[in-house]
Amino acid sequence: MSGLTPVFSTFTAAFLASLVEVVEAFTIVLAVGVTRSWRPALTGAALALVILAGLVLAFGPLLALVPIAVLQFVVGVLLILFGMRWLRKAILRASGVIAFRDESVAFLKETAALRKQADDRRADYLAGVASFKAVLLEGIEVVFIVIAVGTAHGQTFYASLGALAALILITVIGLIVH
Repeated sequence: MSGLTPVFSTFTAAFLASLVEVVEAFTIVLAVGVTRSWRPALTGAALALVILAGLVLAFGPLLALVPIAVLQFVVGVLLILFGMRWLRKAILRASGVIAFRDESVAFLKETAALRKQADDRRADYLAGVASFKAVLLEGIEVVFIVIAVGTAHGQTFYASLGALAALILITVIGLIVH
């Protein structure tokens, strides 16, 4: 059983950390799909996923050439920077300076912005761009998570599976709830 512990912990850490990012991206894609149409929503999301896959395939093998200490330092710095942003937001939310993140409010905000563009001829293009940007940005954060969690013990594959499981779970739940 002890041989499975690193695999399980890597998978679980990547899964849980990726859940938040996937929910954020899914919320925006759902808002675009419901408000404009599903074509630009899914086109933008699919294009972003293709670009993310390309980045991983292009730069993934290069990571093997980087000494682990350098890679851990770079990823650590990136996580500290992201973590400081998340910590700042958490402190501001806990102190009541900013409101707690509410996905239903985020959904309503995105749908309202997209409805304002309903008469614009470029609305479908802008809706697709909104979906693309959301998936790409949150996807890059997931890539950082996978690298950070998986690289230390050579478990990048299992970290990737954890992130993929988060994507599948949120997509299935979102489709059922929608």
